[in-house]
Formats: sequence, C-alpha cells, structure tokens
Amino acid sequence: MNVVLCGMMGVGKTSVGIRVAELTGRRWFDTDVVITDRYGRISDIFEFYGEEHFRALETDIVRELAGKEDLVISTGGGLVLKPENAEMLKRGGKIFFMRASFETLLLRVRADETRPLLKDTGKTAEKLGELLAERTPVYERVADYIVDTDGKTIEEVAREIVALAEKA
Repeated sequence: MNVVLCGMMGVGKTSVGIRVAELTGRRWFDTDVVITDRYGRISDIFEFYGEEHFRALETDIVRELAGKEDLVISTGGGLVLKPENAEMLKRGGKIFFMRASFETLLLRVRADETRPLLKDTGKTAEKLGELLAERTPVYERVADYIVDTDGKTIEEVAREIVALAEKA
C-alpha cells in the first residue's frame, strides 16, 4: 500500500513525506520533484507550455508511481483535482489530506516566489484564499484520512500518518 499525501501548497507534504518514508522504510517520491528532475523548473513549464501541459505531466508521473507498491508519494497541490489522478492513487494506496488553516498556509507561501499559481499576482492572500476554497472540498472528497497540521511539528504529523496507515 502506498501512502499518498495531498493538500495545499505550503502544508508540508514534502517535509512530512520524507519523514514518513524514514519512519516506515518506504521509498519517497514527490511528484513536483520528479517533474523538475525530468523536465525542468515548474515555473518554466507553466510559463512556456501552460498549466494544461504541466497537469498532463503530473498524470504521466501518477500513472508510473501508482503502479508501484510501498511508496510515500507527496503530490503537487493541484494533482488530485483531476479525478483520473485520484482514482489511480486510490487503487494502490490511501490518500491523506494534510489540512492547514489559511493563516498557516499564507505564512508559509508568502516568501516563496517559485509558486507558479501565486507568482506575479501581487495578490498572494486573495489568490491563496480562492485556491483553498476551490480545492478543500476536493481534498476532503478524495481523502481516506484528514490530518490537521496546524500547531504540529513535522514529526508529530508524520507519526500520526504512520499510525493511521498501519491501521489501514
């Protein structure tokens, strides 16, 4: 069974995913890292080829990873919005929605200029709020488990996910 982490940008999917992999002895993959390693910077992909092309690359990566076992997969923030991706990931794993408040997410993403959906908007808070409102219902629908992250350390969140995964 794969452990799949989904949630908004800035929630800590990468950091927690690495720790879950360490705690369980599973291999860890971050879909954004795989795309960056193979195709270059995500912001460049968005700029030169568009979001639709990036989403197609995500689906290719999901198809590849979902066919393997005992992985920890940290997903990009928009990846599970595509029903095909969520379905593939659910077949071989459990999806954990890492939830954080708007305030927590804003603190974490405000300093990060590499986020293509927030880049150059000049309205980071407004755009983040729109994305959060749009994506949260989808995350909740596709998730097997919801893990609140506000006020918790990476270690605490990772251990909570591991405990839930062991029961699955």
